Amino acid sequence: MASSSPAYRATDPDEVEALHRLILTSLDDDQAVDTISIPLAGKSSIADYMVIASGRSTRQVASMAQKLAEKIKAELGRQTRIEGLPTADWVLLDAGDVIVHLFRPEVRSFYNLERMWAFGDAPTPPAVPVLSDD
Repeated sequence: MASSSPAYRATDPDEVEALHRLILTSLDDDQAVDTISIPLAGKSSIADYMVIASGRSTRQVASMAQKLAEKIKAELGRQTRIEGLPTADWVLLDAGDVIVHLFRPEVRSFYNLERMWAFGDAPTPPAVPVLSDD
């Protein structure tokens, strides 16, 4: 179970960008599918970025999460909180400035976090026709 202590947040923007690049590079190296990064700075106080990616199986999702946490600790000296690793359908990694969601494709499709966190950047739904009282 993850600790309840808050994750470390950097005050240096270069440190945040280094973490973000490390995460994206690690996921690319591990052949994550459909990786997207959503900037949250100025929109939410939970993190500066949210990264969402898929793995082809629970084994790949778990492996990507474990490797990512190890790389963050080894290269940046940060502890990463992890939730969902035992089932690995949806694994959440909280690295403080970057939140990472790793999914199996079916689970990612069901929750559709990209749309939820789009902040108006998602396509707008079609307008509902207005009926007149004539």
